[in-house]
Amino acid sequence: MAKVAFLGLGVMGYPMAGHLLKKGGHEVTVYNRSADKAQKWAKEYGGKSAATPKAAAQGCDFVMMCVGNDNDVRSVVYGDSGALAGMKKGAILVDHTTASAIVAREVHAKAKAMGIGFVDAPVSGGQAGAVNAQLGIMCGGEQADFDKAKPVIDVYAKMAALIGAPGAGQLTKMVNQVAIAGLLQGLSEGLAFAKRAGLEVEKVIGVISKGAAQSWQMENRWKQMNEVKFDGFGFAVEWMRKDLGIALEEAKKNGSRMPVTALVDQFYAQIQARGGSRWDTSSLMHLLMKD
Repeated sequence: MAKVAFLGLGVMGYPMAGHLLKKGGHEVTVYNRSADKAQKWAKEYGGKSAATPKAAAQGCDFVMMCVGNDNDVRSVVYGDSGALAGMKKGAILVDHTTASAIVAREVHAKAKAMGIGFVDAPVSGGQAGAVNAQLGIMCGGEQADFDKAKPVIDVYAKMAALIGAPGAGQLTKMVNQVAIAGLLQGLSEGLAFAKRAGLEVEKVIGVISKGAAQSWQMENRWKQMNEVKFDGFGFAVEWMRKDLGIALEEAKKNGSRMPVTALVDQFYAQIQARGGSRWDTSSLMHLLMKD
């Protein structure tokens, strides 16, 4: 058992923090920007809540966090009330936020100067993966820090691996999102073609999902795509656009050519213009089936 803080109780963080207490048996203190959510979590799981990241982190062996973007990471980590101000030497900070490699390297350097370990550890698997403790977690950092943190991370992970140096986890998450975006566009076009060709989509999926075209998106999203209904579940378009924006910005720096990713990002902008910012990312189908 370890003393663990979890900062950020969104759709991912809320159940992840719960697993640390219920499944992992750790002593857990949570912080959330809206205090009522932290208090609700503490009441539901029997843990503690704190008013600031610093207060949550004090005395903890591990501080896990999952917030929105680079600015959110900095606001929670730095400052007089930030997590680093409350952490003890030898503790490990694990950031599950999908953010830039720049902020990962920055936080790692600041933490290391204070004798604190850091692992950037963005996740894949969506809300269902968080609820069911089946997340894929791609990590960047120093081996010793990762080795210490892995037993805690494993509480909600299906797979957790150290990819490389600080920032490598975030770069791998960019690869993940780029691959998903291109796949979803291809799947949307294929299913739209099947529908307009008069094929029974369920039969089509029954066959092609057993061959080389198979994917998680096909297995888990084809029904909603066939019905052209995308509200109330999944990974939101606005979140994907944030992630793709990070990847496209990184591509400018390293010289990668990503024409399909840039195009799909524009398609998601069109989805947002239709009021679909909170629709699932499979809503690319909407552009092909709805005028």
